[in-house]
Amino acid sequence: MPIGPLTMFAIYVVVWWVVLFGILPLGTSAETHEPPTDGTQWGAPKTPNLKRKFITTTWVALIVWAFVMFLVFIGWMPLPDMAPPGV
Repeated sequence: MPIGPLTMFAIYVVVWWVVLFGILPLGTSAETHEPPTDGTQWGAPKTPNLKRKFITTTWVALIVWAFVMFLVFIGWMPLPDMAPPGV
């Protein structure tokens, strides 16, 4: 096994956050440009649907992570050996 489970988990967490920032703007539309009266920001969507976006992020990140792990295991994307010399 070229990498350990902790490294695999760390790669998944990084992939999850990258995918989240790609998914967040999806599904938002140009809102009306009326001044907000409830203390929200001008650009905040009225319905962010965060639960759905987190679920979508999780399964898309799992697919991307599996592809990255496939590339690591076949040797197309080798990770550097971080062990100290002589081990």
